[in-house]
Amino acid sequence: MSQLKTALHDNTFVCIMEFVPKSSSERFASLEALMARQHLCGWPMTVAIADRVGSPFEMSPLDAYSSFRQPLPALLHFSGKDRERHHLLEQLQQMDAAGLDQLLLLTGDRLPGHVPGQRPVRYLESIAALQTVRQARPDWLLGAGMHPFKYREEEGGAQYFKAEKKLAAGADFLALQLGYDASKHLEAIQWMRRQPHPKPLTACVMGLTLGRAKIFEHVAGIVVTPSMHDVLAAEAAISKAYAQTRSLERLALQIIGLRLMGYAGIHLSGIHDLEQLDALERSLEHWQARLHSLEQWAPAWQACWQMPGLPDVTFHPPGANWRLGESQVSASPKETARYHLLHGLHSLLFSRRNPLSQAFGWAVQRPLWNTPTGARVLHRLERSAKRPLVGCDTCGTCRLEDTLYICPETCPKGLANGPCGGTTLNRCEFGDRECIHSVKYRTAKAVRQTAVLTERLIPCIDADTRHRSSWPTWFQAPAATTTIAKPCGSGLAPQSTTEATLKAPALHASEVPELDN
Repeated sequence: MSQLKTALHDNTFVCIMEFVPKSSSERFASLEALMARQHLCGWPMTVAIADRVGSPFEMSPLDAYSSFRQPLPALLHFSGKDRERHHLLEQLQQMDAAGLDQLLLLTGDRLPGHVPGQRPVRYLESIAALQTVRQARPDWLLGAGMHPFKYREEEGGAQYFKAEKKLAAGADFLALQLGYDASKHLEAIQWMRRQPHPKPLTACVMGLTLGRAKIFEHVAGIVVTPSMHDVLAAEAAISKAYAQTRSLERLALQIIGLRLMGYAGIHLSGIHDLEQLDALERSLEHWQARLHSLEQWAPAWQACWQMPGLPDVTFHPPGANWRLGESQVSASPKETARYHLLHGLHSLLFSRRNPLSQAFGWAVQRPLWNTPTGARVLHRLERSAKRPLVGCDTCGTCRLEDTLYICPETCPKGLANGPCGGTTLNRCEFGDRECIHSVKYRTAKAVRQTAVLTERLIPCIDADTRHRSSWPTWFQAPAATTTIAKPCGSGLAPQSTTEATLKAPALHASEVPELDN
């Protein structure tokens, strides 16, 4: 059993050192020196090797792992941006050859240079990746990301719905994105404890300074509020040394708080040499001797964010402070009417039961459509009918019924199972639209279909099935199987729930590790 798997199994708090691989012998030597310590405050240390944090041309986690002079206990990341399923399967084979059997599966932040509408980029979604790996490697240790630092109901509720799917898809643990809101950390651990089969939670941590806060302004999903920024600026105005000391103290206190909350471990970023690690350990030991409960910890955490003459810090954006359990939003009449219209149209044409649906199914299965010319004509016909209604890009495996008739292809990343972690107050990471999963959340609430957002695990679509009509496949006899890994065809909207449904068990910017959903 691997070191990380053993720690999670035995409820031993673990320190996972985040490493963004660069072609630099100094960086590798520095990490090896850190890992030679083996423990931080008695907690076992392992390394996580990030994937495609900056560009797709960075050193891969596998290449980075093989570059260490001595084998290290490692958790590899797999980022799905600009990747298909075959890329993941190839990595599994390479990991087998290297003797590696643990993987953190992430959708990935926005690919640099990806502009919606100019160059389509597909992202292998983390849930589909989890399904693929769990089926291919049943005994591996698999993790996925989670992002509770959301302050509108739609984006926050959708994140928790997606987290349920990740547990259903086979995640052994969930890793939280970087955040500083302790109430959200507590919210997430309490949510996990309410699940039928709770799994360990780990959290990404990094010491926060004014310089890093300015970088995070350009990193999707990381929240640094104006009042937090004011404190950091006041510290920097005293001296750089003072600001660094305060940052280290907050980092130590945050780690202690997470441990007291019940987190299984931390993903530690921003520590690059032994001097920094030694200083962190001294601060941890200082506070551990004094803080033995959350009641003792909370005042110390609050005090480390205070500066004379400044108001109390708030960790939520101005005007937005949603918390799990609060429910106030509702779909607009237009959104609700749109759902009912498309659901009615689907029932007429794709139910397979009424005469009109049966006649349509008979028509689209004629041998004519199997010819190259016929297939092109049918593809264009489906696209011309559905694109004005839902923004269809004819992916070849329509999933509209499972996404409440909101086409996943209208998401710049093509995500079907839920949002990524890059939204800000319901706005898409790309900044040019509202996140489609926020619209989907409101619609699901209005039509009482929220179970769809937690129970239906939607597989990925292989590249060779795209840009062809989905209609003939939908009207073929449904396969008598319960597998969720094999995508099925559909009509205007549907995906067979026989195959698609599984009940969920209820510091440059490139230095920031990706834990995007």
